[in-house]
Amino acid sequence: MIRTAVEADAPAIAALWNPMIRDTLSTFTTVEKTVADLEALIVARRGAVFVAEVDGVGGGFVTFGPFRGGPGYVATVEHTVIVAPEQQGRGLGGSLMEAAQDAARADGKHVMVAAISHTNAAAQAFHKRLGYTEVARMPEVGLKANRWLDLVLMQKIL
Repeated sequence: MIRTAVEADAPAIAALWNPMIRDTLSTFTTVEKTVADLEALIVARRGAVFVAEVDGVGGGFVTFGPFRGGPGYVATVEHTVIVAPEQQGRGLGGSLMEAAQDAARADGKHVMVAAISHTNAAAQAFHKRLGYTEVARMPEVGLKANRWLDLVLMQKIL
């Protein structure tokens, strides 16, 4: 079941997001999310954070927010989507993205952007299946675990 996130979902979202931050090169940040951070995000982005519930457990989430500051970018958003490893391949990611894209469209957004580490080929393939197109590759803009990382930008016109 895909539904709008509430503050009580923050611990489950942290349990999905923090291992990715801590253990992978899929995100360039090294700062883990606190439950308080995520509660605040859910409140600030009301209607732009969704969770996938599987048997009462958080199986994944998606959120979107501003791509860049300034009035010229008001119709462009960037998203984050994470599905629990044991739930991947079951359609949850696509369902989460559909919910996010529908909400973004309803809010007058025109473009959704995915910013993906070049090491995350699965995320690039996932987004391609959803109709996202690679529009830029920025070499060595990220540094994590003493390794330079390329950023792949993919976008979909909603």
